[in-house]
Amino acid sequence: MKKIAWVTDSTSTLDPLFAEQNHVYIVPLRVVLGEECYRETEDISSEQFYERLAEVSRASSSQPPIGEFIELYESLKGQYDEIITIHCSTALSGTLHTSMQAAEIAGVSVTAIDSRAGAYPLREMILQGLEKQKQGCTVTEIKLHIEQMMDNMSFYLIPASLQHLHRSGRVSGTQLVLSQLLKIHLLLRFDEGKVVVGEKIRTFKRAKQRMLEVLKVDMEKVKHVCIMHANNQEEALTIKQQIADLLPRLKTEIMPFIPVVGIHAGAGTIGLCWIRSETI
Repeated sequence: MKKIAWVTDSTSTLDPLFAEQNHVYIVPLRVVLGEECYRETEDISSEQFYERLAEVSRASSSQPPIGEFIELYESLKGQYDEIITIHCSTALSGTLHTSMQAAEIAGVSVTAIDSRAGAYPLREMILQGLEKQKQGCTVTEIKLHIEQMMDNMSFYLIPASLQHLHRSGRVSGTQLVLSQLLKIHLLLRFDEGKVVVGEKIRTFKRAKQRMLEVLKVDMEKVKHVCIMHANNQEEALTIKQQIADLLPRLKTEIMPFIPVVGIHAGAGTIGLCWIRSETI
């Protein structure tokens, strides 16, 4: 069996110890708060991040520097037969392209995968990819399986702040003003790696209900649902109970969003994600 290394970024939310034990190498994205730059999940915890976010007037994120990827690929050269590099959506970040460019500079051949997402689905793609690897699948077969997972993924977001999304260019000024005047909440979804407006709904409660209605349509094909939140554990627990009441057989998990999501969608954002079971 070929020895395979996995290269990913901090949006995968993988446990560092698990990653180390399974030959997964995590390169952290950067978050900038005021004048300070931090390596996501390494230099600053989620709790510390949201405390600082409330104190600063300017916050942004950036992909890892190419030098960090080059150094990693140089260290992996000769240790592994093949390398899979899988990162957050290329529609939202240039991390995958930087990773591929670094591999080329280092003289390393990689199989590149655009997850078209991040957070829970990216983590699941790596976990299932590792399982396929243990079963003796080739890198090509692993990539095909992950691409099938993408096609069966549903990922919804209810952002807490359109102001943050407007600053990052993901919501227009007109949408921002109208939402503030009419108190409209946006139900966002991932579509081919991009975050698009699914529906415009008058109240947060109705937006949550609509998200659960979409989940219910897929209930026969779903085994596991992830509730994600940006410093909003209380609301996540409420949704967990609502799912338990509505679909008691479903396994649910609560996952805090990484800081990068908090920067672009705002503290308080809620997300719901599931992957239909054809690929499980």
